[in-house]
Amino acid sequence: MKPYCFADGQFVPTKDATLHASDLGLIRGYGIFDFFRTVNYQPLFLEDYLDRFIRSAEKTFIPLPYSRSELKEIVTQLIQKNDLKAGGIRMVLSGGMSENHFSPGKGKLFLFAEELIFPAKEKYEQGIKLLTLEHVRPIASIKTTNYALAVWHSHIWKEQGAEDVLYHQNGYVSESSRSNFFIVKNNEIITPSEHILLGITRKNILKLADIPVHIRPLTLKETLEADEAFITSTTKILLPVTQIDEQPIGTGKPGPISLDLLKRFKDLESELTKA
Repeated sequence: MKPYCFADGQFVPTKDATLHASDLGLIRGYGIFDFFRTVNYQPLFLEDYLDRFIRSAEKTFIPLPYSRSELKEIVTQLIQKNDLKAGGIRMVLSGGMSENHFSPGKGKLFLFAEELIFPAKEKYEQGIKLLTLEHVRPIASIKTTNYALAVWHSHIWKEQGAEDVLYHQNGYVSESSRSNFFIVKNNEIITPSEHILLGITRKNILKLADIPVHIRPLTLKETLEADEAFITSTTKILLPVTQIDEQPIGTGKPGPISLDLLKRFKDLESELTKA
């Protein structure tokens, strides 16, 4: 974490930020968050992230006591106070204090500035492995703070040399624990349409594609027979997936379409954040 954060309506040293022990964010794991990157001191795709954060607050019935313009000003000041040329901003809205220890109350808003470390270079060059896991995230369209299953299961990934999981249910895949999922088959991109978070990186990758794109239910069988596969997220951008469980995907190496989309996204990022 960087030295300063926003908490209790003001900028304070990050070490001094606190949450009441009875907040629903702690006792029920109920809250929302979002995370975006800064490049050349500029928040990347900020409007999209604010759209999602505000929408998540509304859908979870947690009061958000700040307007969009106020949030933007807080972000600007936080970047300046932490000299955050390149890093991440984490927005967290807790479930709040509740009279019955169950219903959402007045949430507490935090904004943190963080270091950001991308996956190792070889993961982009060689691709990654995913493990299939039968699961659908609760209220998947909202970026909640509830990652209990993924955190608990993560030791298995490390033991089996995997980067993450691929959630599936009733024969259909949805997403990874922190990323959206795509396959390429016969020079067409397919990405799941149900039980997913609408990722901001996903949105922009789809815009950059110059081949047909299909947003629809995607079966696990199709996935294992794909020519290419990849995941996208704020902190990974685009990582090629070259193995799922013990099944190689395509040639077992990152495919040309995946690598081209990664380059296109980096070019877009550079254009948007020119000094």
